[in-house]
Order: sequence, then structure tokens, then C-alpha cells
Amino acid sequence: MTIPLVDLKAQYDSIKDELDAAIHRVVRSGQFILGSEVKAFEDEVATYCGTKYAVGVASGTDALHLALLACGIKAGDEVITTPFTFIATAEAIAKCGAKPVFVDIDLKTYNIDPSQIGSKISNKTKAILPVHLYGQPAAMERILELVREHNLKVIEDCAQALGAEYKGRKVGSLGDAGCLSFFPSKNLGAYGDGGMVVTNDAQIAETVRILRVHGSKTTYQHIMHGFNSRLDALQAAILKVKLKHLDRWNELRRSKTALYTRLLSQFDGIEPPYFKKNCKSSCNYYTIRLKDSRLNRNELRKHLESEGIQTIIYYPLSLHLQEVYKYLKYKSGDFPQSEQAQEQVLTLPMYPELSEGQIEEITNQIKRFVNR
Repeated sequence: MTIPLVDLKAQYDSIKDELDAAIHRVVRSGQFILGSEVKAFEDEVATYCGTKYAVGVASGTDALHLALLACGIKAGDEVITTPFTFIATAEAIAKCGAKPVFVDIDLKTYNIDPSQIGSKISNKTKAILPVHLYGQPAAMERILELVREHNLKVIEDCAQALGAEYKGRKVGSLGDAGCLSFFPSKNLGAYGDGGMVVTNDAQIAETVRILRVHGSKTTYQHIMHGFNSRLDALQAAILKVKLKHLDRWNELRRSKTALYTRLLSQFDGIEPPYFKKNCKSSCNYYTIRLKDSRLNRNELRKHLESEGIQTIIYYPLSLHLQEVYKYLKYKSGDFPQSEQAQEQVLTLPMYPELSEGQIEEITNQIKRFVNR
């Protein structure tokens, strides 16, 4: 039995007629960049997230970069974030000329530990950039208290968390801006790249709109240096179709997560994901942690691969240990929770179409490995 990490073909087959109709509509229209398709999708995402504005851009990375710039982040500033995330989070900070300042994670949730943020705030700190990793909302209540205390901005990295909720509110609507990714493996995935900034701040939304089209408000009239970062009409039409199914897909992910957890909870040394009671995860990824040092992660991966089961490690090397951030002068041991996670986490297949039989096969193979 071959079980992929993500099965995008199965998703396409489930809504093929709707997608084909949307694609053909755009092709026949001759309008491929921005336009009415993008505007309609932006409006629907804003409504879905509970924000006043949504601005489509070319990728999730661009969403972070442009949102930071729109929030006034510039050279010499500091932005606090987590070292346990994809590089785009810190890369976007650095691209503004600002300095990423890392804070260790809570090993239960893999998200930034709010109790450690206060000690890292300096007179150069201008924003906090929490990541809702694997779809689990970060501890936003304490983070929002800190930004109010210190007059900071908060930009949410929601790349893996569209549809997740924190105390009844959609992620992305809690801070000054929320950043979405439509990379194909995400809960709401395009057939290519794409991203979006959601916000309740009219000025932030307007600045992102200007930045995404070379710094212009009207054609050939440029008021700032900007970027070529536009969500194209074809992706918007595809995503608009998929958005109608997102809540149902996320519920399916949660039910499959519950089955995984029930089956894996019988194994000593394997920790399933932890979910806070006041939060609703998007369950973008199902990530376990091998707490028992006798369980060799690489050997488990090899065993699963030999049985046709794909896995991946999100993330094998924390950002503070990456070559590109040597100039920040962090060293091994600075963020022990993040470093422990990088050695122990393993992500298993997760997608709405994943069957109970496939989950049982995956967990049975893990059981075989553990018993061996």
C-alpha cells in the first residue's frame, strides 16, 4: 500500500467538475493577472477570516514580507519570532533589513513560548511574529497583552493554519495582520504559489496593495519602491472553489487526527500532537514526537518508506543554527526546546481523503517498528 504525505490528485478528483469549470472560465476570459477573480476571492477570504480586508500576493513568503513592511518594519528594527519554523518567517524579517530575535518554543505545542518573550523585548523591538505551527494556534492572549504593553505590532504567520481558531476567532484576525500561504500542500492549496494578507487596518491593506504592484496606486505612477507580487486570476478561481469546501475538509482532518491519536496513544515513547481546549487546530500536519531515545527516527522513516508510507521532518534544523543566520551569533544550546523538537518530530500523512484503513496501516507499521 502506497500512502503519500499529501494526495492532491484525490482532492482534485473529488471536486473535478467545479475546478474544471473555474479554470475554463478564466482561460476564456483572457484576464490572468489580478482582476475580478482575485477581488472576489479576496472578499470571500476576508469574510471567512473575520477581517475587513484581504490582499492577494504571489506567495506566503511575500505575504509576510509585505505585511511587515506595511506595519512599518525597517532596517535596524528587531522582530521577535520562533526558531522552529520554515525559514520564510525569519527571511521576511531579514528582507526588511530588520533583525530576527528568536524565542524558544513550548515543546507541547511547538509554538513560541510567550513566557519567554518579555525578556527579549528591547527599545529596538517593533513587532512580534508568532507562527501557528502545524495548524495549532499560538498563545495569542499573552502575546497581545505584550504588544499592548510595549506598543508593538503583531503579524501572524498563518501559513499552516487557515481555518484554525483561537477562543472562537479565526487566526489572522487577532493581530495587526495575518499572512496566508496557498502553497499546494496547505489546507487551502493552489495549483502553484499564492499568498494573502488579511487585516482590519485600512492603511496596512492599502500599503500591501501598492507594494504588490511595483509601488503604484495607478498605472505608471509609482509612490514607493515595491514588488511584482500579484496573485493571478487562475489561482484565485481555483482557490475560490476550494474555499467552499475548507471547513468540511478541516473537520475531516480533525477526525483523522483523533483516530491517529487514539491508535498511537497505546505506544510508549511516542507523543501525539497536543491540542488546547480553547483552540481549534486546522490540522494541516500530523506531527508526532519520538520521546524515547531508543526509538531511532531515521530508522522509523526507513521502515515506513519500505512499506510505501511517506513521512517528512518539519523541521530538522532550527533557524538559529542555520548557516544564513550565523551573523546573529546564536549557538547550539541557546534554544533547547526547539533543538529537542528538531531531533524528535516526525510528520505522518494527513489529508482529508486519507482513509481509516490507511491510518490503521500507518499505525500498525509504527507498532511493528516499536515492538521490534
